[in-house]
Amino acid sequence: MNEIVTLKNVSFQRGDKEILQDIDWNIQPDEHWGILGLNGSGKTSLLNIVSGYHFPSSGEVQVLGNLFGKTNLPELRKKIGFVSSSLDRFADFFNKEKVERVIVSGKFASFGIYEQVAPEDWEKADHLLESLRLAYLKGKPYHLLSEGEKRRVLIARALMSDPKMLILDEPCSGLDILSREQFLGVLEEVVEKKCHIIYVTHHIEELVKEITHVLLLKDGKIVAKGPKEEVLKPELLSETYKVPVTVRWEQNRPWLAVKEESTIR
Repeated sequence: MNEIVTLKNVSFQRGDKEILQDIDWNIQPDEHWGILGLNGSGKTSLLNIVSGYHFPSSGEVQVLGNLFGKTNLPELRKKIGFVSSSLDRFADFFNKEKVERVIVSGKFASFGIYEQVAPEDWEKADHLLESLRLAYLKGKPYHLLSEGEKRRVLIARALMSDPKMLILDEPCSGLDILSREQFLGVLEEVVEKKCHIIYVTHHIEELVKEITHVLLLKDGKIVAKGPKEEVLKPELLSETYKVPVTVRWEQNRPWLAVKEESTIR
């Protein structure tokens, strides 16, 4: 089986509440997916299942050739990189370090370095800085970086372990326009490293050309899934966001607006 991710009839329940219902979803090689949905739509639970932190209540999950129930999930997690604005809560750990030490810590999935670092690890960190256009940050204390620079360094940290998949969970949250665009510009280099991207956001304009497919979630169910141009339709997004919207495309990039005549209740 060549699928990167396969979910068959997956449901997830917490207590009496069903968070995800009947999710069927495949990621094929060379596909990079965006996930859109309101808060509470099930996006985080879906990410936690794909990354091996939650086990589905029912259904079948296979990620990177590993069938849940017959694989070592902690080992699987080492193949999956994760970048999120939620990592900001670990700033106290990162702020004590220089940029290259933050990056190298990604090899050990630790906050701080507590193991012997081989010379080739430092060389790899330098290469990541260069390939992600961050070489000018070498030697700088992490706490002196802008928010946008910090997020890009966290991508380098995630790539330090050569993951097969990179999950980006609202990575541009809190960034200004310039920082956001600089961050999005790094995705091209991630794709070139043969790393599959799952990108979760509320903002469709963040679905740049590297994101090829989109999954729409509403109340724990899939509204639509498929190639980006086929899914980002006004009627499907209006259903997903529960408010009438319009979509325009500029330079192969989608932009959303709420219809002026709509009444939000």
